Amino acid sequence: MRISDLIDARSVKLDASPKSKSEALDMAVELMNLSGKLNNPEAYRKQVYAREEESTTGIGEGIAIPHGKCDAVNNPGLAAMVIKDGVDFDSLDGEPVTLLFLIAAPNTEDNVHLDVLSKLSVLLMDEEFTEKLRNAASVEEFLGIIDSADGETKSIDEKLQDTSKGESRILAVTSCPTGIAHTYMAAEGIEKAAKKAGCTVKIETRGSSGAKNVLTDEDIEMADCIIVAADAMVPMDRFDGKHVIECQVSDGINKADELIARALNKEAPVYKAAEGSQKKTDNGKGKGFAHKIYTYLMNGVSHMLPFVIGGGILIAIAFLIDTLTVDIGALTEAEKANFGTINEVAKVFKDIGGVAFGLMLPVLSGFIAMAIGDRPALAVGFVGGYMASQGKSGFLGALVAGFIAGYFVVLLKKLCAHLPEALEKIAPVLIYPLIGILVIGLVMKFGIEPVMGSINTALNNGLDAMGGTSRLLLGFVLGGMMAVDMGGPFNKAAYLFGTAAIASGKYDIMASVMIGGMVPPCAIALATLLFKKKFTKEERKAGPTNFIMGLAFITEGAIPYAAADPVRVIPSCVIGSGVAGLMSMLFKCTLMAPHGGVFVIPVIGNAWLYVVSLVTGTLVSCILLGLLKKKVEE
Repeated sequence: MRISDLIDARSVKLDASPKSKSEALDMAVELMNLSGKLNNPEAYRKQVYAREEESTTGIGEGIAIPHGKCDAVNNPGLAAMVIKDGVDFDSLDGEPVTLLFLIAAPNTEDNVHLDVLSKLSVLLMDEEFTEKLRNAASVEEFLGIIDSADGETKSIDEKLQDTSKGESRILAVTSCPTGIAHTYMAAEGIEKAAKKAGCTVKIETRGSSGAKNVLTDEDIEMADCIIVAADAMVPMDRFDGKHVIECQVSDGINKADELIARALNKEAPVYKAAEGSQKKTDNGKGKGFAHKIYTYLMNGVSHMLPFVIGGGILIAIAFLIDTLTVDIGALTEAEKANFGTINEVAKVFKDIGGVAFGLMLPVLSGFIAMAIGDRPALAVGFVGGYMASQGKSGFLGALVAGFIAGYFVVLLKKLCAHLPEALEKIAPVLIYPLIGILVIGLVMKFGIEPVMGSINTALNNGLDAMGGTSRLLLGFVLGGMMAVDMGGPFNKAAYLFGTAAIASGKYDIMASVMIGGMVPPCAIALATLLFKKKFTKEERKAGPTNFIMGLAFITEGAIPYAAADPVRVIPSCVIGSGVAGLMSMLFKCTLMAPHGGVFVIPVIGNAWLYVVSLVTGTLVSCILLGLLKKKVEE
């Protein structure tokens, strides 16, 4: 993806003349809306203003980069204004803004656009580039300047990877609340200042797509000084005993020379790690309660998945070995109940996989708790999750236990904050685990287990009772959910439902979930071959690689195509995925492994019919893409 893919000619204005900062923001939002990137302009406008309240996006040198990331954005986009006479924007250097770029980012996890935006951030630090934009005579010339520079410029993370391969005595971390623009501009500013001072620097960027160019323990050990230019949470305890400069992310943009000079002279206090030490300067602004809950949940899920996938596939292999080596018809009822452990080799795989799979719920609960209450909550969450795995509450109980454990430890921290210093120091190793584990144990035994256990039993009985049309509908819905947002909340909700079903011994649900996730990339790959006029040259070139991604159960391969034309691509993929999920359920296909795509075909029940379902769903989506998408004029 290039910068020009995000900016529409309709969203560029070269003769803007706003009278105030608010008027400039309103004009920019209206330009963004003209490109069709927004589904709720007013909600997006409020998000842009909320971000502006945290700190000005007028970064100096006549440039402003306001931005908003929220559900009101359909697709990532840019809007641009050249303001010849300038406008007061409360900029960091007090100068009026003459060049403004507005960024719109969807509230998704794919973040395919962030490398592009980081590249734009790098370009805006180049005075020659910005001057050309200010003097562009037409929108076409303006876009041409961007496109030309885009092809010659690396993203900041690529640059940092190249420039930090040697030993670095100075380290830096940059991060802003939204992780879109200022993170990368601060990194670029510090990198340039270090180069000017004749020293090397390694910079970790913590943007919306996660931490890049991460500082290693060896890097930190060898460092003389560390610059933390951040307005968001940064893990700090790793810097214990090192000289650390803590400042706003804007200082990395405007005071980079001063920061590097201070770092070279070690003009910074030695950082002392305290319990739960993380730099928290965002105060939760810009993130609603629902978003926080989702973030905590995903922290648990991301740590849980390796156990689920590794353990699940090993268990599936055990079933495959017994299938190939044992006469199933000759087995007694007791032997059938222990299927997967009859052959000695199969038993080894089953035992190892069972250990990994058994850790799924404790890990889920523990890391949800840790995301809320930091490290002291980890043990408390693990105990709650383990009790859920051993009782009747299962997956649902572990979820609830993780949140209760995390928030209870937060409460304990507040209660212990006023203890005498001697007691406060032992709180993390004595008070938090002792009281926390006791309380979560009592809550699980007398609260969560009876309540959530009943709910879990009712759900499982409901699934067992489902038959005929209702079960086919379930397969269609789960398959379709995998294609709605391709890695977002709907996709993950369906996947979590499938993994929870495996833990309960129900394997047909996961089969519908996985096949639903395989269809979108496969359908797009096939459509780029059959309906070439409906795709751009770049899309056709990248299309066939989606076969590999789809067959490996990597739905995210379809995201760029969905982002470019969501109105036509997403419904086409949802219908095809739903059909595949329905057929999988109809043919009673089963899947004991929670991942793997075609690599776990040997352990899928009714494998050939599963392949038929995949092919059918792919063809349905492909044909719909061919019918719905418009021809591309190149």
